[in-house]
Amino acid sequence: MEKSEIKGFIAKRCAKELKDGDVVNLGIGLPTLIPNYLPEGVEVIIHAELGIVSAGVSPKEGDANYDPYHVVDAGGSPSSVAFGGGFIDSATNFGLIRGGHVDACFLGALEVDAKGNLANWIIPGKKMPGMGGAMDLCAGVKKIVVATDHCEKSGSSKIMKKCTLPLTGAKCVTDIVTERCYFQVTPNGLVLKELAPGYTVEDIRACTEADFTVAEDLGVME
Repeated sequence: MEKSEIKGFIAKRCAKELKDGDVVNLGIGLPTLIPNYLPEGVEVIIHAELGIVSAGVSPKEGDANYDPYHVVDAGGSPSSVAFGGGFIDSATNFGLIRGGHVDACFLGALEVDAKGNLANWIIPGKKMPGMGGAMDLCAGVKKIVVATDHCEKSGSSKIMKKCTLPLTGAKCVTDIVTERCYFQVTPNGLVLKELAPGYTVEDIRACTEADFTVAEDLGVME
């Protein structure tokens, strides 16, 4: 897989976790690509932290709805509003999250571990964007999917036995999607459910610090 294809591959697999009618929050970066890969027949309401309810696909420069100064996603990139969508204030926005009205959320990770703990907001001593609304999402959303590269640029695994960085949320992650595989987080630990084309179980064990079991119905990511 070419490096330029990785984000799209992960986003496409993440989109398969959504059901028709879900209210969904997308973190910054890779998760904002997910609306471009929704399966046929699945319509979702995308909730954006900046106050859009029912955000649309990411517009390109020259599109009629391209407005990079007024309509943006949580990462500051151009966004759009789907037909019937609208804007809400910050208090109402976080009320939706804290009240349990968001069905699924997709977040990036610095580290995620076998118990479903997530660290994605700070590396001590380095300047980072900060927590944002991630803490609220981890506490209030039913399904938390981590969408991330499997390893750091150094080659070290992001999928740990135990997170070493300050946590964003404890025991909140339900699923992990990388360019190499798909894990489900269960009370008994990680279960390898799917492999990306070209990877074997042995490959995943070699690049994953956390222990995991292999599903009997192990499939292929698409």
